[in-house]
Amino acid sequence: MSYETIAVHADGPVLHVALNRPDRMNAFDRAMTGELTELWRGTARDRSVRAVVLTGTGRAFCSGADVGDLEGERRPRGAGVDDELAFLPGPHLDVPVIVAVNGICAGGGLHFVADADIVIAAESAAFVDPHVSVGQVSALEPVSLALRVPIPRLLRLALLGRSERLDAAGALACDLVSEVVPDADLLPRARQLAALVAANSPAAVAATRKALRSLEAKLLRTSMEEGWQAIMDHWRHPDSAEGPRAFAERRAPRWAGD
Repeated sequence: MSYETIAVHADGPVLHVALNRPDRMNAFDRAMTGELTELWRGTARDRSVRAVVLTGTGRAFCSGADVGDLEGERRPRGAGVDDELAFLPGPHLDVPVIVAVNGICAGGGLHFVADADIVIAAESAAFVDPHVSVGQVSALEPVSLALRVPIPRLLRLALLGRSERLDAAGALACDLVSEVVPDADLLPRARQLAALVAANSPAAVAATRKALRSLEAKLLRTSMEEGWQAIMDHWRHPDSAEGPRAFAERRAPRWAGD
């Protein structure tokens, strides 16, 4: 199947997926989230896939949600947080997902990091959470990372917005990623890890992963639902529209409290 916003190919038991909007730094819009959801649902039925490698095309991994979507009328993608995050592979698949961060990973791009089973990064990778700088609530990405990364580190990233950038070495130090490699070695290393996973018993891998991901889901469920409600509630606040508008117009935002 051909896609417009993602590039997909299989290499034996490993499925390689690249976010493919390089002109938009792989920001995800409704087209991309729709194609990703379709891909994962189809992959879940393909018993030949034993591991997935997910990366970005070009100089960015993912710059988060497309500002064009944020400027429009905000609507949930479904009935709850699970539907909103249906574009992530984790909820659909019973095979490990290895995320290879090849450049900037911003805002909603952190969803893919939080959802991954293994995360590695190129030396040039960097992480930033600009939500509050554009008038948005950051209440899903940091919550979903709280079992991996110390909360004070997440608070600094979330509250400073685009003024705080975590480089690859810093991401490794706080366990946001598990390995940092030279840029040229990123995809070869991701493929190597995927091949090592794929060589193991598929049934044992699936059961092991399910046990750990089930624990993770139970620990985070209530906080994720509360975070999603906080995000939707904030959509009615004028700052939620002013932030993306100011960003698009390349000017300083005029917050409601100023």
